[in-house]
Amino acid sequence: MPIPVMPLVSVGDITVMPGVIVTPSGQMPLRGAAWNAVDNSRIETKMPAYAIVLAILLFPVCFIGLFFLLIKETQVSGYVEVTVASGGRYHQTLIPVLERETFAEVMSRVSYARSVSL
Repeated sequence: MPIPVMPLVSVGDITVMPGVIVTPSGQMPLRGAAWNAVDNSRIETKMPAYAIVLAILLFPVCFIGLFFLLIKETQVSGYVEVTVASGGRYHQTLIPVLERETFAEVMSRVSYARSVSL
């Protein structure tokens, strides 16, 4: 029975094993692989609907209702595109961004993959 090999790092559907990169489109050699990551996410700040409703309802009673217009919600959306090329093969994966820290986490994984690809 062969000894299972643990992956070094995984980025989306790209798995880095000792000596080889495993992707859904096939395997590539680890040595000399070129890695790239692009942040295609965006952060939107907008006023929620309940803040507008409360401001309208409370404005005639007192001007404090205008303070509800200061409420903001932040939404993060988009994806991080990670590509790897090695041995004449190329693979791209898109990782959805659900929070601000996602790009930093993906970049740390890609940096580690770059360091073991040397």
